[in-house]
Amino acid sequence: MPGSYDIGKIASVVGEDNVLTDEENLSRYRKGGPVSGGEPVCVVKPRDARAVRMLIKLARLEGLNLVFRSSAPPSLSGASVPKGEAVIVDMSAMDSVIRLDRRNKVVLIEPGVTYEKLIPEAEKVGLKVLMPLLPKKGKSVLASALEREPITIPKYHWDMTDPLLCTELIFGTGDIFRTGSAAGPGSLEMQWASGLAQKNPMGPAQTDLVRIVQGSQGTMAAVTWCSLKLEVKPTIHRIYFVAEKSIERLIDFTYKAMRPRLGDEWFILNAPALASVIGEGADKVAKLAERQTPFTLIFGVSGYEYLPEERVSYQEKDISKHAQGVGVTITNEVPGCSWTKMERIISSVSPEPYYKSRFKGAFHDIFFLTTLNRIPRFLEIMNEQARRHGYPSELIGVYIQPIQQGRNAHIEFTLYFEPEEEPRISELYESASKALADEGAFFSRPYGIWSDIAYARCPDTVKALRRIKDILDPDHVLNRDKLCFVREVV
Repeated sequence: MPGSYDIGKIASVVGEDNVLTDEENLSRYRKGGPVSGGEPVCVVKPRDARAVRMLIKLARLEGLNLVFRSSAPPSLSGASVPKGEAVIVDMSAMDSVIRLDRRNKVVLIEPGVTYEKLIPEAEKVGLKVLMPLLPKKGKSVLASALEREPITIPKYHWDMTDPLLCTELIFGTGDIFRTGSAAGPGSLEMQWASGLAQKNPMGPAQTDLVRIVQGSQGTMAAVTWCSLKLEVKPTIHRIYFVAEKSIERLIDFTYKAMRPRLGDEWFILNAPALASVIGEGADKVAKLAERQTPFTLIFGVSGYEYLPEERVSYQEKDISKHAQGVGVTITNEVPGCSWTKMERIISSVSPEPYYKSRFKGAFHDIFFLTTLNRIPRFLEIMNEQARRHGYPSELIGVYIQPIQQGRNAHIEFTLYFEPEEEPRISELYESASKALADEGAFFSRPYGIWSDIAYARCPDTVKALRRIKDILDPDHVLNRDKLCFVREVV
């Protein structure tokens, strides 16, 4: 049963200065993207793992609901919007880059470390952060990895857990658990002294609990640090564009280039999405969208410390051969954007306002996993849904990101709208989500209504996950009633 939320007891764990109860702060956690309705009682900011563990133990005693988050509000997905009353546990104060290892290309960070903090730190030692396209300001790197946000370099994406490696977890029981090679033997300091770098994500032994925690939206455990794989920063980095009317040609080109793992960054944007990325202000975005080809593929080629020119040269030649084979043309600019400008964009976080808000002021995203060859059919379904709801299909943003070296893809539809249009757009959002799922869209990150859509298709998975939840969080104190863990009312 829900507890009484005694603020005094909560403050005794984290300190009075780290408890916020004013309406201005609470209101920032009631809504995230298309998800709303949460009732935050207070926001607490623990400073270390000990405080996190004590909070969880208090929650078990008092029947509290703890919703963990580490990115700056507002939430874009709604993962941290609570169901009913909750204590929002803001981990942003835990923001140390604990260890940066150049030799092993790995970093160990706390939840509050943002991309704008980590990028320059990594560059100081010649490393590059593997990151999604234009993360928002204040986005937690750890949260992005936990949510499996796709990175822009598919050839470095070997497994769905990448670039996440090892983690320190605190389960709903209050027990601490370390995954992968971080589990031991010995403390982290002892491991470092013996040359270990917390780089192997598998284990300990036959367990793989990080896969259960990753994507669970904080329902299984709190994560107090993680290690992430990085890559060497290129000494030569060039960006190219392929503007094309036919999405089928770009997909064919992508398959051919991905097979031998050519290129670094590799993704496709349609005209509205590209304009939102490179434009500044609503008027400029609209005008730039009109000047773009329907679809643009953007890819990067890099040379590193050893023979960089030769590495770039052979890749450029091989990619050009594939482009000629499918009948597309490679250029070094598109209307409103040179290759140097795009290089700066994809290596940075989004400036304020968030780039998807530039067009109309508000947006909803529909994203899922599929394979590249099925994307044309999903484009048809989305356009048909837009027409049925009176939304101009030519205004829908499309972002296609190959993942796992092109074996599958993340596709993202962005519905741009004026804030007052949200009720109408929400109807399109729900209808389109169901239609896409019926065609085989895999909502691997089931936020909001997608949770019901995804879990309804696999009751055996739901049954297994509920058993695991009862083991790791027996009192359901972690993000209560999220995903498939809605409790039956007696």
